Amino acid sequence: MQKIKSVETWLIIIALAYLALILIIPAVSVFYEAFHKGVQPFLEAIQTREFIVAVQLTVVIALIAVPLNTVFGLCAAWVIARNNFRGKTFLVSLIDLPFSISPVVAGLMIVLLYGRNGWFAPLLQYFDLKIIFALPGMTLATIFVTFPFVAREVIPVLEEVGTEQEQAARTLGASDWQIFWRVTLPSIRWGLLYGVLLTNARAMGEFGAVAVVSSSIIGQTATLPIFVELAYKNYQTEAAFSAAVVLGLLGALTLIFKEILERKTKIKEV
Repeated sequence: MQKIKSVETWLIIIALAYLALILIIPAVSVFYEAFHKGVQPFLEAIQTREFIVAVQLTVVIALIAVPLNTVFGLCAAWVIARNNFRGKTFLVSLIDLPFSISPVVAGLMIVLLYGRNGWFAPLLQYFDLKIIFALPGMTLATIFVTFPFVAREVIPVLEEVGTEQEQAARTLGASDWQIFWRVTLPSIRWGLLYGVLLTNARAMGEFGAVAVVSSSIIGQTATLPIFVELAYKNYQTEAAFSAAVVLGLLGALTLIFKEILERKTKIKEV
């Protein structure tokens, strides 16, 4: 018994040491670099035009990508959870594709399709549309890397809830829309919110795919993660670490909301 407790103690120490080296110490160092000269440099850094443009661009992309992927995720989850059809496993694999493909490769695929020499280049030139190195391409890249989250969170919830309540509502004369809004949606709301939260967090923090399809110009096409890299490379350390702190705070808020949703889900299950 004593030997088991000793092993457990060592495992806890190893886990805490690993977390400290990989997560805690780097996070503390970022906050230290941002505030070690006081709060004023931090406030000045986040009030610059370049930083504000980066935040605005990040928010705009998230505002486009998150609702679209929410609608897609709901539709995909409904089709997969409520139907058995040929190719179902293949569809699920396609939805999981962004989890296995590098974001850089995803960005390159978008460039190959919509770039100057891409497959759709003649069509884009005809309509005078610019996708790559502009907001549409950055949005497409973000949509690609974030579209599995809602579907993957909602599918198991729909499968667990089952169809009994929906069938009962249909028997009582409810329409499909009434069933969805009054029966299905309330039963999956926590899973849906969790998926939306993860989608938003990934959309705001995405770097690789967006960096490939954007020209990465500070003050024009640099999102907040790209702004951090460019500012650091240009020796604008205060701006880089200040932006990193903002991203870190967004991540902390995501964890807080995640914990709230998980607790509410557990209360609901009890």
